[in-house]
Amino acid sequence: MADIAVIGEAVADALLSPGQDARAGILDLRVRPGGSPVNTAVALGRLGTPTLFFGRLASGPFGELFREHLRGSRVDLSGCVSAAEQATLAVAAIDARGQAAYEFYADGTADWQWTREELFGRVPAGVSCVHTGSLALALEPGGPLIEELLQALRPQSTISIDPNLRPRLIPPQTYRNRIRRWAGLADLLRLSDEDLGNLCPGAEAERVCDEWHDEGVRLVIITQGAEGALASLDGTRITVPAVEIEPVDTVGAGDAFTAGLLHFLAQGGHLGGRLTGLTAEDVREAMAFGARVAAQTCTVAGADPPWGDLLA
Repeated sequence: MADIAVIGEAVADALLSPGQDARAGILDLRVRPGGSPVNTAVALGRLGTPTLFFGRLASGPFGELFREHLRGSRVDLSGCVSAAEQATLAVAAIDARGQAAYEFYADGTADWQWTREELFGRVPAGVSCVHTGSLALALEPGGPLIEELLQALRPQSTISIDPNLRPRLIPPQTYRNRIRRWAGLADLLRLSDEDLGNLCPGAEAERVCDEWHDEGVRLVIITQGAEGALASLDGTRITVPAVEIEPVDTVGAGDAFTAGLLHFLAQGGHLGGRLTGLTAEDVREAMAFGARVAAQTCTVAGADPPWGDLLA
């Protein structure tokens, strides 16, 4: 039985080679498997957490790329749908700081077309945690169905959500309209400082955390890149520093942090309910482990998280 189920999209990341100029008449792209939920599932599988991925995987070369990537990272695909629609594509340019800017080709693609029969018939009873978010939770028709499923699974599973805003595809107001509802569904809400800036421009992080606690979420974590991470556990603030590295790029770093955090909490027996008994020190240790997983991911190109034995 899996410990964690991950629901969401599989996005083919087409990375532009550095220094290219479109005026030359040709662009070289290197396609890697991506998408925040896929990245999180892969990182969890490589860390050794039994993980189920629930996605609508396209046929053709992109679909096969994802299947091989997930299976090769010890992720169970028995909950996936073989979809007739095309895969979602994101073209990413990496800047001098290793940050990626994405352009999405997502209209009518496989990831968002969940039906109730597909989704509700696949997630088994007994998973200790369900993680989701990103585009799959924000886009229709699938997003509202995933919300319904989370509500149904809350009595037995810890709910983890990463909003992972993509403002070039979905207006930030869409997320603002839903974030309080998500805070009411989630036990753990993890987002980046960039996400927070898009959701709540000019707002202080600690005030926003308190507002989301009022909606019901117990643990809010805001990752801040090289500045580390801030958490709020029922109003108790916890910080951890980032691990100092020379990054190649930051693609998938936030997803790797989330996976490391969830893996650590699973190992400690904290998942499977409302995070009852979780202490500030538990959160600090889990965040520190997540920071290590994220740092290792940043030392290689693309979302290629480490295997657990590299972190022993």
